[in-house]
Amino acid sequence: MAGTSPAATKWDAKEFSPRYGQDFRAGANRVKIRRFKMRQIAQALCAAAVAFAAAGSVDAATLDTVKQRGVLNCGANGTLPGFGLPDSQGNWTGLDVDFCRAVAAAIFNDAAKVKFIPTTASNRFAALQTGDIDVLARNTTWTLSRDAQGLNATGVNYYDGQGFIVRKALKVNSALELNDAAICVQQGTTTELNLADYFRANRMRLKTVTFATLDEALKAYETNRCDAFTTDASGLYGSRLKLAKADDHVVLPEIISKEPLGPFVRQGDDQWFDIVKWVHFAMLNAEELNVNQKNVEEQMKSQNPEIKRLLGTEGNFGEQLGLTKDWVYRIVKLVGNYGEVFDRNVGQGSPLKIARGLNALWTKGGIQYAPPIR
Repeated sequence: MAGTSPAATKWDAKEFSPRYGQDFRAGANRVKIRRFKMRQIAQALCAAAVAFAAAGSVDAATLDTVKQRGVLNCGANGTLPGFGLPDSQGNWTGLDVDFCRAVAAAIFNDAAKVKFIPTTASNRFAALQTGDIDVLARNTTWTLSRDAQGLNATGVNYYDGQGFIVRKALKVNSALELNDAAICVQQGTTTELNLADYFRANRMRLKTVTFATLDEALKAYETNRCDAFTTDASGLYGSRLKLAKADDHVVLPEIISKEPLGPFVRQGDDQWFDIVKWVHFAMLNAEELNVNQKNVEEQMKSQNPEIKRLLGTEGNFGEQLGLTKDWVYRIVKLVGNYGEVFDRNVGQGSPLKIARGLNALWTKGGIQYAPPIR
């Protein structure tokens, strides 16, 4: 054979001699047995993976769990006027509270089917991860680290930023005049981190006085244990109302951080994530289309294609989420659109009287913007 050495030719002859042929066939059988065993192992692993995925999908069915329980478990604040606060009779009010009521309305056609569970800054995420609550609606800032820790922010229902309250007697007009001041702040929050960043960036000396709860920090400020009190600007308005002599205190003009606040759910249940997310979007779209509690019955007759899709008289958008066609009708009828909820809890219809600002619709100078229902 051209180009083949005698040694190579001799080896080929030995390979196909009767003795070597037997060895070759025995080796081939051993390979087949190994391959068969490997296929069995692979099939077993595949079956286990499918079983695990199936079990996970059952655990992840939050909507089914909520329906079977008959009530939505909502992690709320419990101490913040305008956002989450029960009165002496245990009746809860607030922007975040009404959001949970809107979720319940979409699911049950009953906004009262909510159990509000007070949470703190330190235990709120654990309560969500362990399943003690179905949704966390507690003026919580959307950050990268929280996304990375198994949580999903479902949107921003209040654009906020951190500020300061000081006594008028200090004659301080700017946060930049707080060098070497003692600041009362709630520990374990982005507020505490922002405070340190602001003072470091401006090369100012800081004395932090930390407390487990916001109320403790506010009481410490009121009793002169610190020179200033800091929290989200939205919280400052409610906190100021709690002070014995509110008029003796002033909110400084600086906003030192971005605080996109919104509800959170656990990662791993896309259907539930979509439902909670689209409840907020639906409330924004309802306001944009001028669909409110007073006119929603009349709007059910509208021939506007956007309103028809919103209220479920056209299409099956609610059913795609696992809800009913009239899910948005239920929300608006029982709770209201975003503007109505904002106004009565923190806006001009409330004691806080906070201007819409960034929380106005995108069509009115703000940045609240919802994707379309279509």
